[in-house]
Amino acid sequence: MSGSAGTAQAQPKAAAASLYAPSSLVLAVGQGEEADTAIMERAVTLTCAPKAAGTHPAASAACAELRATNGEFGNLVGATPGMICTKEWKPVVVSVDGVWQGKRVAWSTTFANSCEMRASLTGGAAFAF
Repeated sequence: MSGSAGTAQAQPKAAAASLYAPSSLVLAVGQGEEADTAIMERAVTLTCAPKAAGTHPAASAACAELRATNGEFGNLVGATPGMICTKEWKPVVVSVDGVWQGKRVAWSTTFANSCEMRASLTGGAAFAF
């Protein structure tokens, strides 16, 4: 019986394609008028893909909130009816830096004081840390 014997050759594996666009952010709150010069008081990391993770205390809820706004961080800012704040000028800046759905993002907004920040962030999860 004649047959052929051969040697199997290993083929290099192609690099696996990413199944999701990365979303990994640093959210921070600090005292000052601009994110570049503010004294940061607290910051958290937030990863939303492939699953919610990071040091954010409510990562799943924060990711859901960001997905609902398509990563438009300004849409998380609004007014809370009935909340009264002083006119004190002690600026607080909120910032986001990182990657959202594969795109580089850098966003910040400044509030007159911490009361106005709480009133404007409408009790959402993203900046509740």
